[in-house]
Amino acid sequence: MSEDNTFLVSARKYRPTSWETVVGQKSITDTLRHSIESGQIAQAYLFCGPRGVGKTTCARIFANAINDFTTEQAERSFNVFELDAASNNGVDHIRSIIDQVRIPPQDGQYKVYVIDEVHMLSKDAFNAFLKTLEEPPKHAVFILATTEKHKILPTILSRCQIYDFRRITTRDIADHLVYVAEQEGVKTEPEALNVIAQRADGAMRDALSIFDQMVASSADGVTYEAVTTHLNVLGHDVYFNVVDAALEGRIGDMLLQLEEVLAAGFDAHHFVTGLGQHLRNLLVCKDQATLSLMEAGASMAERFGQQAQKCGLHFLVGAIGCANESDQQYRLSRHPRLLVELMLMRMGSLEAVSAEGAKKK
Repeated sequence: MSEDNTFLVSARKYRPTSWETVVGQKSITDTLRHSIESGQIAQAYLFCGPRGVGKTTCARIFANAINDFTTEQAERSFNVFELDAASNNGVDHIRSIIDQVRIPPQDGQYKVYVIDEVHMLSKDAFNAFLKTLEEPPKHAVFILATTEKHKILPTILSRCQIYDFRRITTRDIADHLVYVAEQEGVKTEPEALNVIAQRADGAMRDALSIFDQMVASSADGVTYEAVTTHLNVLGHDVYFNVVDAALEGRIGDMLLQLEEVLAAGFDAHHFVTGLGQHLRNLLVCKDQATLSLMEAGASMAERFGQQAQKCGLHFLVGAIGCANESDQQYRLSRHPRLLVELMLMRMGSLEAVSAEGAKKK
């Protein structure tokens, strides 16, 4: 296979190279960009947050921006040094950086040292690093990245400007996947991309990896049916059916629906968490002001809205409480199936209890 035809994963191919292309971290990118424009560049930064949210990407963009490099210039220069502390966490690795720091850059104004997963450094490595981090040469900038800020020594934290990266929202991830699909000429269904975005749990890198997997596994594009099948996700129909049955007090039908889910190989706990999410979406659909909080694709909005109109507030709050309680108790239960069945029974009785209470009044 020729080099031009070599497959490049989307997470690398569409990795942001400018502040404008970073997804879901606008407050951080605006602050960093303003600090560069005003000339207020600190000696050390700490980028914290979950995996796949853009910490290392922003570190590279920052390094290019303070040196006024284009992407091509950055690739030819030796101004950016990256160290993976997960596998290079000893004193010797830090001492090699300390020795390099003294040498000024051949081109550009700054040498930037990016240390990923910095919380993995040994205690001795941290101690060896302290003095250099506090008083580095004027041409040196350190960017530390971590997913576990609480494991970093307070003496290190006190020497850094700290930026907390947040999980990227489902909507932002889905919108970016639409852009990637358009660039790749891949047919997609909005609800399919929304399922991928939810499964990614706030990590853009995970979402792009799943997207690549779906493109490779389906000749018909990224469809909702294909995504739910390959990711072992329960479709919305199951939860719509369960809620309809609960509203009508058809507890037997709810138990039969659970049996179908289990017979199809799905985990009962997965069913519980999915039902809780479905009920939560119905609740936010009740009020136009909270409609933007719904974590479902636009194509499903109308269907959620129709079912939400049939649900009273008392039912939704009570049902969400049942699902949450079952979720919390599931792993400790000796009879998890009975626990889930009891949850469904309680949900199916909510409307009857509410009607009985109204009669007594």
